[in-house]
Amino acid sequence: MSLFGNQDGFTSAGGHQESGHGSRTQQLVHGSAPTPVPFARAQARGAIRAVPAWAPLAVCCLAQFMVVLNLSIVNVALPRMKMGLQLSTGGLQWVVNAYTLSFAGLLMLGGRAADLFGRRRVFLFGLGMFTTFSLLGGLAQSGAWLIAARALQGAAGAVLAPATLSLLTTTFPGSAERRRALGAWSATAASGGAVGVLAGGLLTDLLSWRWVLFVNVPIGVALLAGAAWSLSESRADGAAPRLDVPGAVSLTAAMTVLVYGVVGTDSHPWGSARTLSTLAIGLLLLAVFVLIEARLASNPLVPLGVLRRRSLTTANVVALTVGAALFSSFFFLSLYLQQVNGYSPLRAGLSFLPLALASLCAALFSARFVARLGVRRQLVTGLLLAAGGLAWLAGLAPGDGFWSSLFWPELLTGTGMGLSFVPITLGATAGVPPQQAGLASGLLNTTRQMGGAIGLAATAAVAAAVHPGSAARFAVASALTSGYDHALGVCVGVLVTGALAALFFPARPKKAPVLAGEGSRSSTEAAPSPRRCVPLTSTSGSASAVNWTDGTSLR
Repeated sequence: MSLFGNQDGFTSAGGHQESGHGSRTQQLVHGSAPTPVPFARAQARGAIRAVPAWAPLAVCCLAQFMVVLNLSIVNVALPRMKMGLQLSTGGLQWVVNAYTLSFAGLLMLGGRAADLFGRRRVFLFGLGMFTTFSLLGGLAQSGAWLIAARALQGAAGAVLAPATLSLLTTTFPGSAERRRALGAWSATAASGGAVGVLAGGLLTDLLSWRWVLFVNVPIGVALLAGAAWSLSESRADGAAPRLDVPGAVSLTAAMTVLVYGVVGTDSHPWGSARTLSTLAIGLLLLAVFVLIEARLASNPLVPLGVLRRRSLTTANVVALTVGAALFSSFFFLSLYLQQVNGYSPLRAGLSFLPLALASLCAALFSARFVARLGVRRQLVTGLLLAAGGLAWLAGLAPGDGFWSSLFWPELLTGTGMGLSFVPITLGATAGVPPQQAGLASGLLNTTRQMGGAIGLAATAAVAAAVHPGSAARFAVASALTSGYDHALGVCVGVLVTGALAALFFPARPKKAPVLAGEGSRSSTEAAPSPRRCVPLTSTSGSASAVNWTDGTSLR
């Protein structure tokens, strides 16, 4: 059936509803499989309205686009935020990291809440909060106000983002229409990072930096109205286990304290009592998280047993390095273009397009390449290409031209990053049981965002350490560029480390165990295809995609 052939967007009363292993392969967060509210029951309540199928698809795609957009839209506006609110370089990091840390730390909890409390209800709540906190951030009168609003905005995004994909999988139960819906979701989400840098420059240049946050308000209000009209309620079947709130809070707190300790090294040396004590508290909180997950949580956020799979652990190590390099490169290139070369925000945003568009195009074609090269070889190739591009950028000097010094290395970096997104996700889920596919992809997304926050803090500390020594010998622009070049050089080393870690992917993953009862299917169910399709979310600062894997060789 065509994606838009079913004009009410729901499964008919006598139609097919996926169950058994078919629905388990569509889980977004570990737990019970998604099950739509039965049509007949809803019809009896008079709750079904004639809703065209494109309406819920458009609402979910635009909501995910808005969440991804806000990972990158503030980068170009950072210098104007610094001037307007008298922020330090450390404060600028927190404008980015406050969103990233709360988003990553609560992402898996948000997905679980959508399954348990109702996907439509959680979607509307997350969207309303995201819109409200965007408005508060745009009204900020101090750096602390802005950073707090960004943290709350990230937490709301962690509630909203998983619900968008979960709603699509329940609204479109047929495999063909679901595949088309997820393809549309993937394309719009993937464009969020590329559009974010351009939109940030356009809004900052023509209006003000506040509009990189205000822009979410009219979009959010329109989406709230569309969601109330087009989305139907659904939740997971079975007993509702407790949410692992202590696990989510302890993980977010641990990462925040660790990042705070690293960011503080610009004014307190690494060996100072303040820095050491802060880092020790962060590690202690991380140990508390591990204890909660291993011993105390009845339904742990991250069952530690899954990390015994070598492919999953390796993928998360690689994702950590990719997140660190990607977030840091966007941050320092934005500062270089505006603070050193004097670009306007709009011109700086346009300067990012080669990197963002190359990443998007490479990600779209990556699934074809990985079938020939295999996960391990494509991942090593992509990471080394990206490292080469960043090494080229690490040689920037004040006044370097766009076409001679930025365009080609950005193309190389973006292509390498784009080639890496799909094999990382495939490697993370290869051989994973269907009921843990959502857990694996959610853990991967969380690790990537955490890597971005920690990597940005570490590279900013390197750049800040270089500034004083350079300033004694060069002009301010040269001193700043020297610090940024050293930070990009660290990113090169991080990506090379990721490429080396990718060599530890097993040549062929273990097969996922078959669950009891999967062998029997009712006569009304469609037979499974020979190649099982598992939707996997991949979200970064520049791209978000849905990919499918059948667990073939990693090579």
